[in-house]
Amino acid sequence: MSVVLGVNLDHIATLRQVRGAPYPQPVDGAKICEECGVYGVTLHLREDRRHIQDYDLFEVKKVLSSCVLNMEMALNQDIIDVAREVKPHMVTLVPERREELTTEGGLDVKRHAESIRALASEFRNKGILVSLFIEPDKDAVTLAKEVCADYIEIHTGSYADAKNESARGKELKRILAAADLAVSLGLNVNAGHGLTCENMPPLLAMNGLREVNIGHSIISRAVFVGLKSAILEMKGILDRGGK
Repeated sequence: MSVVLGVNLDHIATLRQVRGAPYPQPVDGAKICEECGVYGVTLHLREDRRHIQDYDLFEVKKVLSSCVLNMEMALNQDIIDVAREVKPHMVTLVPERREELTTEGGLDVKRHAESIRALASEFRNKGILVSLFIEPDKDAVTLAKEVCADYIEIHTGSYADAKNESARGKELKRILAAADLAVSLGLNVNAGHGLTCENMPPLLAMNGLREVNIGHSIISRAVFVGLKSAILEMKGILDRGGK
């Protein structure tokens, strides 16, 4: 079975917000994702609302019929309240700092274990899956199981940003080991951050990998070839197993 694609639509909203214009709208991107047979769409509702707005989540949820909605979010009460109302298919809990350009690392599961466990229990009762965006680290994976997460999403940023093949190889080994452990514990495995058509193939060796979530590279590519073509390029790589 091929690894499925989740498309992050945040940067469509970034283009809109930078000019305060009524366009482009993430909901239109979601419609194209559906046309392309994408598994899911991801929207990260940040505390400062720098790109995705609350209404984007509701509008996207309304138009989805085949795609699932993954809501990225921090453990912030305001954002949690929105998630309760939106009722996405999945929430992915991520760390968040206002000054960061993008999510810079994995969630500190140990520090937030009690809050995560309580939220996972509540959301499971609502039919919402819970994923934790974590580093490819043995302790983080083990803790994800202990707090009753359904999924982990392995942060692939260090792999994507590696300066040479040796460093990238070391990061790949960490990722593969983390995936092996997750599968042995009964966790479902996703991956994302900094992924492109060029660096994706080696990651497809991950044990149990179900979904990759990709935003920036697809939206950037879409500037030149259009969103549909950019999505289909990435889907082709996944469908061929990186070959």
